[in-house]
Amino acid sequence: MPGSRWGSFVADAGAAHILHEPGNPAHRCRIEHDASTLLVHLSGEDGDGWTALAVDRTTRRWAVGQARTQLAAATRAMDQLRAQHPEDPAE
Repeated sequence: MPGSRWGSFVADAGAAHILHEPGNPAHRCRIEHDASTLLVHLSGEDGDGWTALAVDRTTRRWAVGQARTQLAAATRAMDQLRAQHPEDPAE
């Protein structure tokens, strides 16, 4: 299809941890990680609302949360991920 190339998100020099779509700075992406989890935050096209993807680094299990705020979406994704594999109470 003509004109249907994939694009990339880019970082501003002053905020390298936050990516945005070229020509649409309201459409943002942020990636966080710790020793056990990758967390990808993606804003709506117009900057409203968030989708968060949580990925367990060991098992590659994943969960998605959506909400009006970035924190609420991330919390939903993390809660769903933990619910998939609750900690063993014997540990």
